[in-house]
Amino acid sequence: MVTRLPEAGLEPARRLGLAIAVKRGAVRCGRPSGGVMEDERSFSDICGGRLALQRRYYSPSCREFCLSCPRLSLRSLTAVTCTVWLAAYGLFTLCENSMILSAAIFITLLGLLGYLHFVKIDQETLLIIDSLGIQMTSSYASGKESTTFIEMGKVKDIVINEAIYMQKVIYYLCILLKDPVEPHRISQVVPVFQPQVTLEVMGDREDRQQVFGVPYGQAETQAR
Repeated sequence: MVTRLPEAGLEPARRLGLAIAVKRGAVRCGRPSGGVMEDERSFSDICGGRLALQRRYYSPSCREFCLSCPRLSLRSLTAVTCTVWLAAYGLFTLCENSMILSAAIFITLLGLLGYLHFVKIDQETLLIIDSLGIQMTSSYASGKESTTFIEMGKVKDIVINEAIYMQKVIYYLCILLKDPVEPHRISQVVPVFQPQVTLEVMGDREDRQQVFGVPYGQAETQAR
Protein backbone atom coordinates (compact mmCIF):
# COMPACT_ATOMS: atom_id res chain seq x y z
CA MET A 1 0.00 0.00 0.00
CA VAL A 2 1.24 3.49 -0.87
CA THR A 3 -0.17 6.73 0.50
CA ARG A 4 0.58 9.80 -1.55
CA LEU A 5 0.94 13.13 0.17
CA PRO A 6 -1.75 15.59 -0.94
CA GLU A 7 0.33 18.77 -1.06
CA ALA A 8 0.61 18.84 -4.84
CA GLY A 9 1.56 22.53 -4.90
CA LEU A 10 4.60 22.13 -2.67
CA GLU A 11 8.11 21.23 -3.72
CA PRO A 12 9.28 17.68 -2.88
CA ALA A 13 11.64 19.01 -0.21
CA ARG A 14 8.87 20.87 1.61
CA ARG A 15 6.58 17.85 1.40
CA LEU A 16 9.29 15.62 2.81
CA GLY A 17 9.89 18.00 5.68
CA LEU A 18 6.16 18.17 6.38
CA ALA A 19 5.76 14.41 6.45
CA ILE A 20 8.57 13.76 8.95
CA ALA A 21 6.67 13.88 12.22
CA VAL A 22 6.26 11.64 15.24
CA LYS A 23 3.35 10.07 17.04
CA ARG A 24 3.92 10.88 20.68
CA GLY A 25 6.58 11.88 23.22
CA ALA A 26 8.17 14.82 24.97
CA VAL A 27 8.87 17.94 22.91
CA ARG A 28 11.67 20.38 23.60
CA CYS A 29 11.95 23.57 21.55
CA GLY A 30 14.56 26.29 21.48
CA ARG A 31 16.39 28.81 19.37
CA PRO A 32 20.17 28.33 19.65
CA SER A 33 22.73 30.92 18.67
CA GLY A 34 22.72 31.91 15.01
CA GLY A 35 18.94 32.01 14.73
CA VAL A 36 18.54 28.27 14.12
CA MET A 37 15.17 26.94 15.24
CA GLU A 38 15.45 23.52 16.88
CA ASP A 39 13.10 21.09 18.55
CA GLU A 40 13.47 17.52 19.80
CA ARG A 41 10.95 14.71 20.24
CA SER A 42 11.28 11.26 21.74
CA PHE A 43 9.20 8.23 20.75
CA SER A 44 9.33 4.46 20.27
CA ASP A 45 10.21 2.42 17.21
CA ILE A 46 8.46 -0.74 16.00
CA CYS A 47 10.50 -2.85 18.45
CA GLY A 48 9.84 -0.64 21.47
CA GLY A 49 13.25 1.04 21.50
CA ARG A 50 13.56 4.71 22.38
CA LEU A 51 14.33 7.11 19.55
CA ALA A 52 15.06 10.83 19.50
CA LEU A 53 14.28 13.08 16.53
CA GLN A 54 15.93 16.50 16.34
CA ARG A 55 14.69 19.02 13.78
CA ARG A 56 16.76 22.08 12.91
CA TYR A 57 15.50 24.89 10.67
CA TYR A 58 18.41 26.93 9.35
CA SER A 59 16.28 28.86 6.86
CA PRO A 60 12.96 28.44 5.06
CA SER A 61 14.77 26.49 2.34
CA CYS A 62 17.20 24.47 4.52
CA ARG A 63 16.14 21.96 7.16
CA GLU A 64 17.89 19.09 8.94
CA PHE A 65 16.40 16.03 10.65
CA CYS A 66 18.57 13.92 12.96
CA LEU A 67 17.29 10.55 14.23
CA SER A 68 19.25 8.97 17.10
CA CYS A 69 18.77 5.22 17.55
CA PRO A 70 19.21 3.16 20.74
CA ARG A 71 22.77 2.20 21.58
CA LEU A 72 23.97 -1.38 21.52
CA SER A 73 22.59 -3.21 24.54
CA LEU A 74 25.24 -4.82 26.72
CA ARG A 75 22.67 -7.36 27.92
CA SER A 76 21.89 -8.52 24.38
CA LEU A 77 25.57 -8.67 23.47
CA THR A 78 26.35 -10.75 26.56
CA ALA A 79 23.45 -13.11 25.90
CA VAL A 80 24.48 -13.77 22.29
CA THR A 81 28.14 -14.26 23.24
CA CYS A 82 27.33 -16.68 26.05
CA THR A 83 24.98 -18.66 23.79
CA VAL A 84 27.64 -19.09 21.09
CA TRP A 85 30.36 -20.02 23.56
CA LEU A 86 28.16 -22.48 25.47
CA ALA A 87 27.23 -24.18 22.21
CA ALA A 88 30.91 -24.34 21.25
CA TYR A 89 31.81 -25.78 24.66
CA GLY A 90 29.10 -28.43 24.26
CA LEU A 91 30.56 -29.47 20.92
CA PHE A 92 34.03 -29.46 22.44
CA THR A 93 32.98 -31.90 25.16
CA LEU A 94 31.57 -34.23 22.51
CA CYS A 95 34.37 -33.99 19.95
CA GLU A 96 37.29 -33.05 22.26
CA ASN A 97 38.67 -30.80 19.56
CA SER A 98 40.14 -27.49 20.74
CA MET A 99 39.68 -25.97 17.30
CA ILE A 100 35.97 -25.65 18.04
CA LEU A 101 36.60 -23.21 20.89
CA SER A 102 39.05 -21.20 18.80
CA ALA A 103 36.57 -21.05 15.93
CA ALA A 104 33.79 -19.90 18.28
CA ILE A 105 35.91 -17.01 19.56
CA PHE A 106 36.97 -16.07 16.03
CA ILE A 107 33.38 -16.17 14.69
CA THR A 108 32.09 -14.12 17.65
CA LEU A 109 34.66 -11.38 17.12
CA LEU A 110 34.12 -11.25 13.37
CA GLY A 111 30.35 -11.23 13.78
CA LEU A 112 30.51 -8.40 16.31
CA LEU A 113 32.80 -6.30 14.11
CA GLY A 114 30.60 -6.89 11.07
CA TYR A 115 27.46 -5.99 13.01
CA LEU A 116 28.94 -2.75 14.34
CA HIS A 117 30.41 -1.75 10.97
CA PHE A 118 27.62 -2.70 8.55
CA VAL A 119 24.35 -3.13 10.47
CA LYS A 120 24.09 -1.17 13.72
CA ILE A 121 23.24 2.47 12.97
CA ASP A 122 23.48 4.94 15.85
CA GLN A 123 22.33 8.07 14.04
CA GLU A 124 20.75 9.05 10.74
CA THR A 125 20.72 12.61 9.40
CA LEU A 126 18.57 14.03 6.64
CA LEU A 127 19.58 17.44 5.24
CA ILE A 128 17.08 19.06 2.86
CA ILE A 129 17.97 22.05 0.69
CA ASP A 130 15.07 23.02 -1.55
CA SER A 131 17.03 24.26 -4.55
CA LEU A 132 19.85 21.70 -4.32
CA GLY A 133 18.87 18.26 -3.08
CA ILE A 134 18.58 15.81 -0.20
CA GLN A 135 21.56 14.42 1.68
CA MET A 136 21.15 11.30 3.84
CA THR A 137 23.95 10.35 6.26
CA SER A 138 24.10 7.18 8.35
CA SER A 139 26.55 6.91 11.27
CA TYR A 140 27.34 3.35 12.33
CA ALA A 141 28.35 2.15 15.78
CA SER A 142 31.92 1.53 14.61
CA GLY A 143 32.34 5.17 13.55
CA LYS A 144 31.78 4.53 9.85
CA GLU A 145 29.64 7.07 7.99
CA SER A 146 27.72 6.52 4.77
CA THR A 147 26.40 9.51 2.81
CA THR A 148 23.93 9.53 -0.09
CA PHE A 149 23.02 12.66 -2.04
CA ILE A 150 19.93 12.95 -4.24
CA GLU A 151 19.54 15.89 -6.61
CA MET A 152 16.20 17.62 -6.30
CA GLY A 153 15.63 17.33 -10.04
CA LYS A 154 15.69 13.53 -9.78
CA VAL A 155 12.92 13.40 -7.16
CA LYS A 156 9.60 12.40 -8.70
CA ASP A 157 7.43 12.09 -5.60
CA ILE A 158 7.35 11.50 -1.84
CA VAL A 159 5.09 8.68 -0.65
CA ILE A 160 4.23 6.96 2.60
CA ASN A 161 4.74 3.23 2.08
CA GLU A 162 2.79 0.65 4.02
CA ALA A 163 4.42 -2.66 4.93
CA ILE A 164 3.77 -5.65 7.16
CA TYR A 165 6.45 -6.33 9.78
CA MET A 166 5.85 -9.51 11.79
CA GLN A 167 2.24 -9.04 13.02
CA LYS A 168 2.30 -5.26 12.69
CA VAL A 169 1.57 -2.70 10.00
CA ILE A 170 4.24 -0.01 9.70
CA TYR A 171 4.47 3.17 7.64
CA TYR A 172 7.66 4.79 6.38
CA LEU A 173 8.61 7.52 3.96
CA CYS A 174 10.03 6.74 0.54
CA ILE A 175 11.56 8.96 -2.12
CA LEU A 176 10.63 8.01 -5.69
CA LEU A 177 13.33 8.79 -8.25
CA LYS A 178 12.65 9.56 -11.89
CA ASP A 179 13.84 7.32 -14.67
CA PRO A 180 16.47 9.30 -16.65
CA VAL A 181 15.20 7.84 -19.95
CA GLU A 182 11.45 7.96 -19.23
CA PRO A 183 10.77 10.69 -16.66
CA HIS A 184 7.17 9.57 -16.11
CA ARG A 185 8.41 6.21 -14.79
CA ILE A 186 10.06 5.38 -11.44
CA SER A 187 13.64 4.13 -11.50
CA GLN A 188 14.27 3.63 -7.78
CA VAL A 189 12.54 3.73 -4.40
CA VAL A 190 14.74 5.14 -1.60
CA PRO A 191 13.51 4.65 2.00
CA VAL A 192 13.97 7.60 4.35
CA PHE A 193 15.58 6.25 7.54
CA GLN A 194 16.05 2.52 7.98
CA PRO A 195 12.81 0.52 8.17
CA GLN A 196 13.93 -1.12 11.43
CA VAL A 197 13.49 2.16 13.32
CA THR A 198 10.34 3.24 11.54
CA LEU A 199 7.69 4.74 13.77
CA GLU A 200 5.07 2.21 14.77
CA VAL A 201 1.52 3.24 13.89
CA MET A 202 -1.07 0.98 15.46
CA GLY A 203 -3.81 3.54 16.03
CA ASP A 204 -6.76 4.89 14.11
CA ARG A 205 -7.08 7.69 11.55
CA GLU A 206 -6.45 10.42 14.11
CA ASP A 207 -3.13 8.80 15.06
CA ARG A 208 -2.03 8.63 11.43
CA GLN A 209 -2.97 12.25 10.87
CA GLN A 210 -0.82 13.25 13.87
CA VAL A 211 2.13 11.21 12.59
CA PHE A 212 2.19 12.35 8.98
CA GLY A 213 0.87 15.87 9.45
CA VAL A 214 -1.79 15.44 6.75
CA PRO A 215 -5.52 14.71 7.01
CA TYR A 216 -6.00 10.99 6.47
CA GLY A 217 -9.14 11.51 4.44
CA GLN A 218 -7.26 13.63 1.88
CA ALA A 219 -4.56 11.04 1.26
CA GLU A 220 -4.79 8.97 -1.86
CA THR A 221 -4.15 5.28 -1.15
CA GLN A 222 -3.60 2.70 -3.84
CA ALA A 223 -2.65 -0.97 -3.79
CA ARG A 224 0.51 -2.09 -5.43
